[in-house]
Amino acid sequence: MFFGKWIAPAELRDNLHTVFSKEFFLEEFENAKINISAKDYYKLYINNKFVGQGPAPSYSFAMNFNEYDIAKYLENGKNEIKVLVFYQGLTNRVWLSGGGEVGLIADVFIDGKIFLSSDKNWTYRIDESYLESETVGYETAFLENRDLRIPLGEFKTPAEIKKDYVFKNEPFPALQITAKRVEPITKNNTYFYDFNQEYVCNIRINAKSDKAGKKIIIHCAEELDENGKTRFDMRCGCRYEERCILDKGENLIEQFDYKALRYLEIIADEGVEISAEILIRHYPFENFDFKTKNTDLNSVLNLCKNTVLLGTQEVFVDCPTREKGQYLGDAFISGFAHYYLTKDCRLLKKAIENFADSINYCGRFLAVAPCSYRQEIADYSLLFSDMVYKYYSLTNDKPFLEKMLFTCEFINNYFSAFEDSDGLLINADRQWNLVDWPENARDGYEFADKHCVLNAYYINSVLNEERIKKALGIEFESKSQALINSFNNEFLNRETGLYVDNSSGAHSSVHSNMLPLAFGISSEERIAEYLIERGMKCSVFMSYFFLKALCKTKRKSEALSFILSKEKHSWLNMINEGATTLFEAWSKDEKWNTSLFHPWGAAPILIYFEDLENEITM
Repeated sequence: MFFGKWIAPAELRDNLHTVFSKEFFLEEFENAKINISAKDYYKLYINNKFVGQGPAPSYSFAMNFNEYDIAKYLENGKNEIKVLVFYQGLTNRVWLSGGGEVGLIADVFIDGKIFLSSDKNWTYRIDESYLESETVGYETAFLENRDLRIPLGEFKTPAEIKKDYVFKNEPFPALQITAKRVEPITKNNTYFYDFNQEYVCNIRINAKSDKAGKKIIIHCAEELDENGKTRFDMRCGCRYEERCILDKGENLIEQFDYKALRYLEIIADEGVEISAEILIRHYPFENFDFKTKNTDLNSVLNLCKNTVLLGTQEVFVDCPTREKGQYLGDAFISGFAHYYLTKDCRLLKKAIENFADSINYCGRFLAVAPCSYRQEIADYSLLFSDMVYKYYSLTNDKPFLEKMLFTCEFINNYFSAFEDSDGLLINADRQWNLVDWPENARDGYEFADKHCVLNAYYINSVLNEERIKKALGIEFESKSQALINSFNNEFLNRETGLYVDNSSGAHSSVHSNMLPLAFGISSEERIAEYLIERGMKCSVFMSYFFLKALCKTKRKSEALSFILSKEKHSWLNMINEGATTLFEAWSKDEKWNTSLFHPWGAAPILIYFEDLENEITM
């Protein structure tokens, strides 16, 4: 795939910032492009002009790379490529980091022919201005405390490293980057910026200091506290307070990692002048606003749309602050929402592949991928075949369907080991049985060795595996109807007509009843009536299955009424609490470490396009 060599610095440590560079001369040319990848992440500059960044995270046997048209950045004569490469070194939900694999690979093509490639003739320098810093979130990012008096290290020759990385056949789209400025409120050399809504972004600051050694403090926040101060010690568990020591004169501080923020506060020493902007980043997206005749519906749909737009990075992040990872449950909601909004299936297809590839990575099917953190969630595992078949029904991509069948079988074979004599799962708790999150959103769900929600997911997974095989023309022995019969015998209370959480108890939660309807296991009207009476007593994430259950039983008007509800469990309640992006929970105080940016709440987008679009007049 690449002509170039993988080049790496001799140094290796956590939070390592390396600047690779190469000077070259060009005579007249017409076309120029570069293919580039790195670990963990790069930012590319040509002749000191920003070109792009990446790559999208991936496993080493399915590495992503980017391709850029660079003709407009080049000049006749002397040119310089500069690549800032960051190695994080942490085991978390962000990248495949922590294994000591750091470096860069690149090829430059001029007029269709290879012109230069990464090799030992490049140079590198270490940026020592990044100080030893604590991490934020679930160890997902280092705070960028810096001493800008420290110059770049000496030029060194990189090592050429042999790697068995396998790259994808096609480049992956690079992020869209947009600068945004607002006028600050200044008082006592404190600069306060309100960007009017929350963004996922990098921060760029120009600090002009009258002498070396002056300092600035940088605070970022999703909200203000009760006193109107920037709440940089955020609800979600990230404490965004960073310090920079300045050199004399101009100091350009362009933070490498991204944050989610609405408010930016910079506290400067006397003799320091500040100007700042944010660099908004997301997967390429042609923005628009919903304009139905219902203003409340527009508010809800646009809130969801903005969150999906900004929360779609090189993966579908569960939140861009605390975890920064791609969870399957979150990606099920935000991935299909993104597809409906853009009709671009590339990132959704990549997400599905990422989860399938986790088996090759570690022999287990992971709930968050691709990354070095290994977590398994039974509910998410059993949602995979639904995700695959749903993708196929939208794209008709049969070769991809065939490719994903192995993973669907792998998952169902794993869980079949926990079947009892009637085929239902019992003691299947080696993977976390989530049911819902946070815990107080479970509507009093009663767990047992054999419980309703996990078995509903299992039957849905088996049903979708059978649908996949039918679509591929593969003969199979159906087991879904027998499972449904066992499920009804075990969990359906014949007196109430409702499903119970477990057969030894009498409690009927919303979750035990919405999933059988949403998955087509049952179509009982009594259950739909119960859901309407009981209300949306579930999390923001599970609201999709609640609404889908109503739509499946021809209660679309009732589903719409829940989308437009002003009760506490509603999207309009989030808006009333000041949301500009979706909350992790229905309100700020419903979860102790609530993220105020969580795309998993975008159920109204899916329900609108899947069930309501033709019933609502634009």
